[in-house]
Amino acid sequence: MSEYRLMTEDQRGMVELVKEFLMKEYLPLVPEYDQKGEYPMEIHKKMGELGLFAMDIPEEYGGLGLDAVSVCLIREAMGYVDAGFASSFSASTFGIKPVLLAGTEEQKKAYGERLSQGQISAMCLTEPQSGSDMGNTKCKAVRDGDSYILNGTKCFITNGGIADIFTVAAATAPELRNGGISLFIVDRNTPGVSVGKEENKLGIRTSNTTDVIFEDVRVPASALIGEENAGFAISQKLLARTRPTGMAAGIGLAQRALDLAIDYAQQRITFGKPIASRQAIKFKLADMEIKIQTARAQLLYNAMLIDQGIYDSLIGSITKTYVSEAAFEVANEAVQIFGGYGYSREYPVEKLLRDARIYSLFEGTNEIQRMVIGGVLAPKKKA
Repeated sequence: MSEYRLMTEDQRGMVELVKEFLMKEYLPLVPEYDQKGEYPMEIHKKMGELGLFAMDIPEEYGGLGLDAVSVCLIREAMGYVDAGFASSFSASTFGIKPVLLAGTEEQKKAYGERLSQGQISAMCLTEPQSGSDMGNTKCKAVRDGDSYILNGTKCFITNGGIADIFTVAAATAPELRNGGISLFIVDRNTPGVSVGKEENKLGIRTSNTTDVIFEDVRVPASALIGEENAGFAISQKLLARTRPTGMAAGIGLAQRALDLAIDYAQQRITFGKPIASRQAIKFKLADMEIKIQTARAQLLYNAMLIDQGIYDSLIGSITKTYVSEAAFEVANEAVQIFGGYGYSREYPVEKLLRDARIYSLFEGTNEIQRMVIGGVLAPKKKA
């Protein structure tokens, strides 16, 4: 397959290990977990037994230290089997990323070690009134001697219900909006931390998504990541760095949708011929392949830039927008090729379509991404 070209031997070995394991051990269970809306913790643990915990954490902090290109290829393989599982498993290290960018050596070593042993982190940014508008964060952190006291509720938190460690964005100077946000590390067992409702989602139902509530949560000043009021800048750098890895599973989802559509089109007979012989279907398959190849190329280009230390917000937003829309369009065409059967839960393509819908919403909607792109191309003129 095209996704295996230009890989190193190490990359190919890891991709094949992940894909073969998940296809054998997890794929038969996916419909059950999708219906229940439950994260398959046993599969998570078995991935750890394969040595895949903390794959994107540097070796000096206990991880595998894989580069962004390798991480993208592995997450694509995971997304081929189940985008929901890929989302939660990948996000298990997301909460430590701000620590890697701006934390102390003590923080990096302590939390890197915990994640390498299988603990799970979650990033608590979103609130009901502040998704992309981070400056409207209502969760507050008030300094009290050598501690901070946190109060607020976060929503749509990936891994919120299963995380051991939270990274929390809180307003330390609300009047400064974006300039008054700070990030804190909060242990799940800290008094005052609780998990709220679990979302009953359209897609990626095997990914755990909940509210997380902080009520008079006292954390030491050493839990602050970076400097006070630097949280927005750290978060923006983080998102620019994680755009391709966050979208990689969507490529795998799209590839499976195409593979299923090709197989079905070759077997489905109408008017005495397989529908794959019809020009209308051939053109659909061709357009699906074009989108996947282009999306993969853009994603890996973005990942290569990151591996060179280049965090380009324009390229990141283009990658996020194009890959997310391509994944949905490919999954949608797969449903169309299956016809009425594509709309039935007896066939896997309807799940792929449901899962694909999230990619243009999370980590900044595509409307926000287009604002970023437009702002870079045509910035405001100074008065």
